[in-house]
Amino acid sequence: VLLRLLYVEVMATVAPVVNESYTGTVKQVLSGDAVIVRGQPKGGPPPERQINFSNVAAPKLARRATNTMPESTDEAYAWESREFLRKLVVGKEVVFTIDPKSKTLNREYGCLYLGKDVATGENVTELMVAEGWLTVRRESIRGESNLATLEDLAKSQCKGRWAGNDNDHIRNIKWNIENSRSLVDKFGGKPTPAIVEHVRDGSTVRAFLLPDFYHVTLMISGIRSPAVRLDGTRADPGTQEALGEQAKYFVETRLLQRDINIILETANNNNVVGSIIHPSGNIAEALLREGFAKCIDWSITTVTGGPEKLRAAEKLAKQKKLRLWIDYKAPTSKVSDKDREFSGRVIEVVNGDALVILKADGTSKKIFLASIRPPRLDEKEQSKHQTGKVFRPLFDIPWLYEAREFLRKKLIGQKVSITVDYVQPEQNSYPEKTCCTVKISDINVAEALVSRGLATVVRYRQDDDQRAACYDDLLAAEAKAIKDNKGLHNKKDVPIHRFTDVSDPTKAKTYFSFLKRAGRLEAVPEFVASGSRLRCYIPRETCLITFLLAGITCPRASRIAPGGVGAVLEGEPSGNDALAFTKSIVLQREVQIEIESMDKGGNFIGWLFVDGKNLSVELVAGGLSKVHGTAEASAYYHNLTTAEAAAKQDKLNIWKTYKPEEHVKHVEVQQERKINYRAMVITEITSEGVMYGQNVSDGAALEKLSDILQKELATPSAAGGYKPRKGELCAAKYVDDVWYRALVEGFSSGKANVFYVDYGNRQQVNINRCRPLPSSVSLQSPFSKEMHLAMVKLHNEEEHVIAALDSLRLETESEVLVNTEYRVSGKEFVTVQSRDKVDIAKKLLAQGVFMLDSTRDARLRPLVIEYSEAQEEAKKNHLNIWQYGDITEDDAHEFGMGR
Repeated sequence: VLLRLLYVEVMATVAPVVNESYTGTVKQVLSGDAVIVRGQPKGGPPPERQINFSNVAAPKLARRATNTMPESTDEAYAWESREFLRKLVVGKEVVFTIDPKSKTLNREYGCLYLGKDVATGENVTELMVAEGWLTVRRESIRGESNLATLEDLAKSQCKGRWAGNDNDHIRNIKWNIENSRSLVDKFGGKPTPAIVEHVRDGSTVRAFLLPDFYHVTLMISGIRSPAVRLDGTRADPGTQEALGEQAKYFVETRLLQRDINIILETANNNNVVGSIIHPSGNIAEALLREGFAKCIDWSITTVTGGPEKLRAAEKLAKQKKLRLWIDYKAPTSKVSDKDREFSGRVIEVVNGDALVILKADGTSKKIFLASIRPPRLDEKEQSKHQTGKVFRPLFDIPWLYEAREFLRKKLIGQKVSITVDYVQPEQNSYPEKTCCTVKISDINVAEALVSRGLATVVRYRQDDDQRAACYDDLLAAEAKAIKDNKGLHNKKDVPIHRFTDVSDPTKAKTYFSFLKRAGRLEAVPEFVASGSRLRCYIPRETCLITFLLAGITCPRASRIAPGGVGAVLEGEPSGNDALAFTKSIVLQREVQIEIESMDKGGNFIGWLFVDGKNLSVELVAGGLSKVHGTAEASAYYHNLTTAEAAAKQDKLNIWKTYKPEEHVKHVEVQQERKINYRAMVITEITSEGVMYGQNVSDGAALEKLSDILQKELATPSAAGGYKPRKGELCAAKYVDDVWYRALVEGFSSGKANVFYVDYGNRQQVNINRCRPLPSSVSLQSPFSKEMHLAMVKLHNEEEHVIAALDSLRLETESEVLVNTEYRVSGKEFVTVQSRDKVDIAKKLLAQGVFMLDSTRDARLRPLVIEYSEAQEEAKKNHLNIWQYGDITEDDAHEFGMGR
């Protein structure tokens, strides 16, 4: 108080010399004796002037090293002098005068006054001298001045820089941060006092972290403002650079040389990234709210307190179309409000980012998880898979199987809530995608997937709002997964999945024995083709098999026509219902299977259990399948027949027109026809329509014969040691490298033409793939039987022949029932029934792919009548060979339609 009174007395003794005065606001304090004053803004950042105090000098502040100047240190009390002046004048309106300009110095000198005018304002220079922070240059004083008196008074009082202990008042500045990550770890997560020394642009500043004086370049988390010119020139109005200058001015007026707190959150190269907390709030929010900045995804997830406030501020600026958003157009949604949110049950997981949802109304919808991308191969890895073995993405792309399994185990059969975020329009060859946020028990499925490193987050343009509502949560989850080296971010421990596709008949034979012996196996149905036909993955054996349900006959569902030309073959009644039922309860669920047998196509036949229920029984109980005769020998026959009887009584699905049979006596028209159907497997159908088949009852004997052959021929023979002869029965190795009994029919081009007597197919093989037949299997009769379809014939045009044989092969894929009707010249003519006792020849006549070849045998007259009626129906409907009318011999000799 005494010093202040003395200062007032001294001031009163000298009348001030008043020069022309100016007003402005102090932008920055350069040192204890120099400030930058800015004027009023007019259409952009305002003009600035540097004012150096007349007749005084402050201790010099340390300077950072440059290309031309070495680093310097503080003079004693330089920081304290600057800080006293900073706290006194920064951001305040002042009045200043300018001394007449010196002819030798290129600086402006003058006096600064706190107040309305020079007469009543407080002289800052004199106050600084009185507080001991400035040295008076006595030799430069012109005219009357009280500065010398004030300096002497401060010295006598040991004020300011005259207090002594100079070495304790020199800062130790850390200009260069060698490891910004370690600095973040040291200060991260907690507010650190700081002073902003320079504003480079609206989102980048340089600051001192106190009290240790770390000099850092700070990038403000979560935002980016337009860049500004570094050469000091002004930008053209209306450009991004002009907005950048305005953003810089906005930050300078609020932060430059203000006392703030900085929260370090992450590092980027040698810069630190963090939030600046001003007493009035977060500067990032203010910049976004005024349209001076945009949110950036790479750092917004690190913002302390979460990114929600930043996103909300940006959204407000977009709505008002402020500055950067002046041309912003809000995206239009294709989704109505009533369809934006719904719930349903997950029935299928497609790869690692898509789900099929069964909605409450019974319809299904495919959706994609918004803003994430499943594991995929880079271009180099893709080129490797373009050649060689068949590429199966689920198993060949690292981490894709793990992603699919995570979703399958968590979601299949579970109820989830879905919110549609956006609809990605159709582009190139990709269809439209409905992209959603999916939650189960308030857990975000996409976030859980990303947090385990099983998916990555899609990056968008800053002005692209077509993204997940929880996008910032996804980014945060990904950042954590990357930090923890999880999943596909771990480049060292990449999973490899090896599996075997057992769809080839010959390969299936090698698996059949031990799969059957294994009893119940854990499996996952990967694909459902029809109600009773599935593709199953067996994890224990790492193999994929085609699996047919035993004991039932299931109607066929609609399917794409062979050749993939887009046509759809209509299914049988209730076939699509059976398909939907099977998919709904077993697709991608963990089930158990029991393998009992295998057909000629390499398909495994057996029983499937899900949640303790036999799927065959469930299909029959729902009226979606019939019990097949082969079920009689199974342990589940009683369950099947009981379920079928109940379905018949309730007239479910295929039984909706069922009428109980009346017990009346039927008079046989002809007693002479012998009916004795036997179960067979058709193994070959030649281009002439000749069929070869095996009796199902011979299955065990055939398997035993094959085991003997493989065992006795396991030892390699000497090269050139055996040359087969025409008409000789030998052993020949088929393309599957398995030995079979074969009859040598001749030779051509140095190779043997052989006929596999147990299967009916022919092949040309190298001589070195033939071996003498072991005596232990040479006397057994061939297991394949040659047969011809009775009372039907092929058309003589090639296209009709091909169509007819394709249909016949399709109808005889599974086990059939065969009855011998008659023999002609030693050839056996038969009728063939499917497992549900449908006459295949009659069915093919009705489809118009075969023609009736009538017989005068009275025993077969009832059958001929049935066949004739079927053919007439095909003619009436102009099906296939009858599409242009009746083309029989009597009508069209001139067109070459005879035999």
